[in-house]
Amino acid sequence: MAVPGPVLSFDRAFDPQTGVPVSVAEGIARITAPNASAYTFTGTNSFLLGHERLALVDPGPDDVNHIAALKRAIAGRPVGAIILSHTHRDHSAAAARLSRELDAPLWFGGPHRLSRPLRRFERNPIRKSCDWDLVPDRTLLDGESIAAGDLPVTVHTTPGHCSNHLAFSVGDTLLSGDHVMGWNSTLVSAPDGSMADYFASLDKVIALPQRQYVPAHGGPIADGQAYATALRAHRQMRNRQVLEAVAAGARSISSIVARIYPRQALPVRFAAAMTINAHVEYLERLGKLSVKRGLLGMRISAA
Repeated sequence: MAVPGPVLSFDRAFDPQTGVPVSVAEGIARITAPNASAYTFTGTNSFLLGHERLALVDPGPDDVNHIAALKRAIAGRPVGAIILSHTHRDHSAAAARLSRELDAPLWFGGPHRLSRPLRRFERNPIRKSCDWDLVPDRTLLDGESIAAGDLPVTVHTTPGHCSNHLAFSVGDTLLSGDHVMGWNSTLVSAPDGSMADYFASLDKVIALPQRQYVPAHGGPIADGQAYATALRAHRQMRNRQVLEAVAAGARSISSIVARIYPRQALPVRFAAAMTINAHVEYLERLGKLSVKRGLLGMRISAA
C-alpha cells in the first residue's frame, strides 16, 4: 500500500505591516513593499541584514514610498552591499537607484538569463518582468560565504524560478526568495525558469540545516524543510496529473489546464498555463511525453 506524501498547506494569514521594519530573526528586519498583486501576494519583502553595518536584500520596486521606508529603516547606517535573490523586477527595480544613492555595490547571481535558448517562434512570456540590463558589481557563487553588513551569510544557487535565483542562509534562517514561499507554489515559466532545475534546487535546500525559511513574499515558514518536502510532493502530483490529462486525450497546454484547473479564475489559469508548460518540458525531457512544436503551437502526446 502506498504511503501518502506530505500534504501542502498554504498560509495566507499574513499581516505585512507594509513599510514598517519587522524583526524576523536575529539581525534580519523585513520591510514589505506596497506592490500587492495576484503574483506578489501582499508585496515584495525587502530585508536589512546586520546591526551597525547593513546589507539590503531585494530592494523591490522603484516605488517612492518603499524607498523612503527603506531609508528610514536604514537610519543612516552604512550599507555594504545591495544583494538580489534574482532579477525579476518586483525584486530588483529599485536596485540601481539605491546603489547610487547609498553608494553600495550590487551583488547577485549574474545578469538575467534564460534557462535554455529560445526555440524558433518562441517568446518568453514574462520577458517584461525581467531586469535584463542590470549587471552585478560582484557575481555571487554557490557555497561562498560573504559578509552581508556585519553578519556572515552563505550563498546557495537555487535556479528553477529563474536561472540566477539565489537563497541565503543566515544562522538558522534561510532567505528563500521566490524559490519556496508559504502563501503559494512558485511560478516556473519556461524558458525563463526550468522545472528540472526547480526540483533539483528543492532537494538542495531540503538538505540544508536551516529550518526557518523567510521568503520574499508572505510570512516566515516555521518548518521550511517539511514544507519544501510537501511542495516537492505537490509538484510530483502535478506531473502525474499532466500525464493523466494527456492519457485522457488532452493535446495542448490549454486543454491540460482546463482539466486540472476547471474552476480557477483567469489570472490563476494564466499562471497555471506557464507552470504546466514547464511540467510538460520536464516530462518530455524524462521521455514520458512527446511534443511536436510548430507555428500554430504544440501538440502533446504520450511518449
